[in-house]
Amino acid sequence: MSSQFTEDERMSGGASRDDLLDQPIGEGGTPGQSEDERATEQLRAHGVRLGMGGVATFVFWPALAIVVTVTLLAMIFPSGTGDVLTGVQTFIVTHFSWLYILLVGAFVIVALIVGFSPLGRVFIGRPGDEAEFSLISWFAMLFAAGMGIGLVFYGVAEPLTFATVDPKPGTASDERSMIHTAMAQTFVHWGVHPWAIYAVIGLSLALAIHRRNRPVSIRWALEPLLGDRVKGVIGDAIDVLAVIGTVFGVATSLGLGVEQITSGLAYLGVVDDPGTPLMIGLIVVITALATISVVSGVGKGIKILSDVNIGLAGFLLLCVIVFGPTLFIVRLAVEGLGVYLGNWFGLTFDTSMFATGAAMEWQGSWSIFYWGWWMSWAPFVGVFIARISRGRTVREFIIGSLLVPMAVAVVWFSALGGTAIHREFFGEKGLVSEGKVDAPAALFETLSELPLGSLFAVIAIILVAVFFITSSDSGSLVVDMLASGGHPNPPTWSRVLWAVMEGAVAIALLLAGGLGALQAGAIATALPFSLVLAAMAVAVIKVLRGIVQENEREAERERGRQVREEVTEHLTEDFDDTLGPKVDDRIDYRLQRSDPTWRRRLQQGPRQD
Repeated sequence: MSSQFTEDERMSGGASRDDLLDQPIGEGGTPGQSEDERATEQLRAHGVRLGMGGVATFVFWPALAIVVTVTLLAMIFPSGTGDVLTGVQTFIVTHFSWLYILLVGAFVIVALIVGFSPLGRVFIGRPGDEAEFSLISWFAMLFAAGMGIGLVFYGVAEPLTFATVDPKPGTASDERSMIHTAMAQTFVHWGVHPWAIYAVIGLSLALAIHRRNRPVSIRWALEPLLGDRVKGVIGDAIDVLAVIGTVFGVATSLGLGVEQITSGLAYLGVVDDPGTPLMIGLIVVITALATISVVSGVGKGIKILSDVNIGLAGFLLLCVIVFGPTLFIVRLAVEGLGVYLGNWFGLTFDTSMFATGAAMEWQGSWSIFYWGWWMSWAPFVGVFIARISRGRTVREFIIGSLLVPMAVAVVWFSALGGTAIHREFFGEKGLVSEGKVDAPAALFETLSELPLGSLFAVIAIILVAVFFITSSDSGSLVVDMLASGGHPNPPTWSRVLWAVMEGAVAIALLLAGGLGALQAGAIATALPFSLVLAAMAVAVIKVLRGIVQENEREAERERGRQVREEVTEHLTEDFDDTLGPKVDDRIDYRLQRSDPTWRRRLQQGPRQD
């Protein structure tokens, strides 16, 4: 027998291609083979084209080139870049806002159907897999990564703005209607809608990674639709879009976070001028801290930071409820939730079709900005929660990543926003100045009215800073995995590079126009990726239906085996009692009817040899 390896075995150091594909990335391997070496072999067996430095050549370099080009242009020509971004935002809001609104509503419906139908019983992982993280740590990690900075930045400002200076067009002008609509619209932006986007992309990736042993990469979620084409140019383009969207989505959050931190420092009297130079300096410092966390890996840095952050956020929330207008907060939460649920379809699918230009401008500044932000942020959150969700059912995944965050959002915005609304309508006022709400400063002005307000302001600054580090930490790791073909332990040098690039993009967008540029960048990067997200929603339903049908066929085969075993056992043990006499009678009858030769042999008895 020939001892030479097959082509697949030579390619994979003696392991056959089937062996490499049958194991999760990085697991198995030959004696003396490291996890990284094993993962690299498996990626190549999957068709991933790795180049120098351990990165995916046709994903890493195109994505990096685009990000660097946009960043340099924004830094060199900040005014011109700001004008371009504003023009792109106006074009998208005018011509494609309906697409964003339709897709987000569809994602919610798909997530609910998947989670609460028989498809929800599907297990994410292989038989015997256990959850890697406890329920509390899992929830803390996905929630902190999902929208941490935004919750703090908009927790006071958004409900207050909607209830006072910038209500949704068409809202009745009476005080009660404005407050109710403000809370309902806030719940739309921060409730099940964004998390439905995360849930769909996260679930499709989790099934690919933990059931089909595919690499951690967006393209593999579309394998059920595209087949082997995900290994070529189409797959590379999908991952490039995901990398770019993630970088700009993270940069948007970092920009919002640094504005909040500088405003808090100014409120505490630490700095006199919370301007752009200070923001840039903070981005540099906090990005450096995030880089250190990135290098420590998901099992250490992100978990520790997430647990700390969820504790800080919970403490701040509890203090606001206890020391603030408690009864008003509770009533506002209940009534706001009722208005939200009662008008869910209308709020979800409102495209302002018959509205004026001011209404379209409002849509672009709020709803469409959020949908774009969540879509550009979705590859990062989807990859992250998919990676940490092995060992749970689809129903657990949907409840954990959809309904629980919705409940937290209702409490959070009712507490912080409700406290601000109560002050503005029934208290000292002062949060609305010159016809606008200063979003970064509103949080600290609201906390200042509470006992120990300065202490709470310090906690809020720490909370934003830790969210900043968590977002950069998680985002850099996810971007690096995507740019490395889905390697579970991508090169350290590229992790550092992407962490630095996220900070650089945040700086560039701040120079190009601050919050407006951040919003425009999020909306623009989401447009091409929205089509990929739509395809992923179709793919996840197809995969789950296939799994359920296969499980039903296997259950039918198992029932058949059990019936055969029971019948065999029964006949073996009780044959004489149940069928013995009947069989004996039939044998005698047939022998009597047989030819004379057989009758003579029967009469003579057994032969004696």
